[in-house]
Amino acid sequence: MPDRIFNFSAGPAVLPVEVLEQAARDIVNFNGKGIGLIEMSHRSKDFIAVAEETESLLREILGVPENFKVLFLQGGASLQFAMVPMNLLGSGKKGAYLNTGTWSKKAIKEAKLFGDVQVAYTSEESNFNHVPARGDYKVDADAEYLYFVSNNTIFGTQFQSMPQVEPMLVCDMSSDILSRPFDFSPFGLAFAGAQKNMGPAGCTVVFIREDLLDRTPTNVATMLKYKTHADAGSMFNTPPCFSIHVIGLVLKWLKKLGGLTAITEMNRDKAALLYHAIDASDFYRGHAQPASRSNMNVTFNLPTPELEAQFVKEATAQGLDGLKGHRSVGGCRASIYNAFPRQGVEKLIGFMQEFEKRHG
Repeated sequence: MPDRIFNFSAGPAVLPVEVLEQAARDIVNFNGKGIGLIEMSHRSKDFIAVAEETESLLREILGVPENFKVLFLQGGASLQFAMVPMNLLGSGKKGAYLNTGTWSKKAIKEAKLFGDVQVAYTSEESNFNHVPARGDYKVDADAEYLYFVSNNTIFGTQFQSMPQVEPMLVCDMSSDILSRPFDFSPFGLAFAGAQKNMGPAGCTVVFIREDLLDRTPTNVATMLKYKTHADAGSMFNTPPCFSIHVIGLVLKWLKKLGGLTAITEMNRDKAALLYHAIDASDFYRGHAQPASRSNMNVTFNLPTPELEAQFVKEATAQGLDGLKGHRSVGGCRASIYNAFPRQGVEKLIGFMQEFEKRHG
């Protein structure tokens, strides 16, 4: 669309235009009912059908096994930092964590409130510019799970393959869910806030193995038990209806595009273009080590903070928005999630080259 800019924001982030257009229509009049979806009862047949279709598409596209429950919860991914240990730990139990950035640090802080925590690895001393290789850490034998963040939006790092350890895996996939396939078999639980790569803010999707639902200590509040929501089909209270609907629309778009096979190649192509432009220059410097680079969030610096500020200002004026890096890293960050078009990456690279000619 000619009046839309290229949105590099880390989240809430870019969504497919056709999804936005359909969602806009559905706000006013859903399925010819004369009312909008956000006015409709979450217990109506129409919305129950939306929720069931969204779950079905998630299972189909991601290959979710039958012994996993799919939950649509509120509270954002940050609530899961507490809900995971609250449900899976308890007195005398231990969780192992890989500390690879801001979100894992927050999760570690919460986990210490509910059980013992082993920080099996940390890259904090290098300002989180990499994720560990499989041989870089050892998980304690008595750990209930190994928790990690698959993609780090702030620092631009990503696990290129999932950890292989003895305890089950628990993963925060908020910023790379649906960007590539993965095997559920080593996982006990995975979750993702919708607003990075899946839909609008307001919904967090949790995938949890059924046998874990009965591990929750008895003193956990009803609303904070995974079993509560699993038993009620995510309808224990009013769910984030609009977010669930838009997730369903995004899944339909993704399926039409060719599913995870197609989007994986598209994401690799976009990221490779941008990393090549950074590596070909002495003016731009990537933050993440090459082996840990994210295909979702590309972080880079310029020679001085002043030039970085000018770069962001001029880029914004040219319709390249959201490029300012997080305050803990500085510099610039280009978030190029599933729905971000290749043309936007190409335009950014052209601007980078022109900016370097003037200031390099």
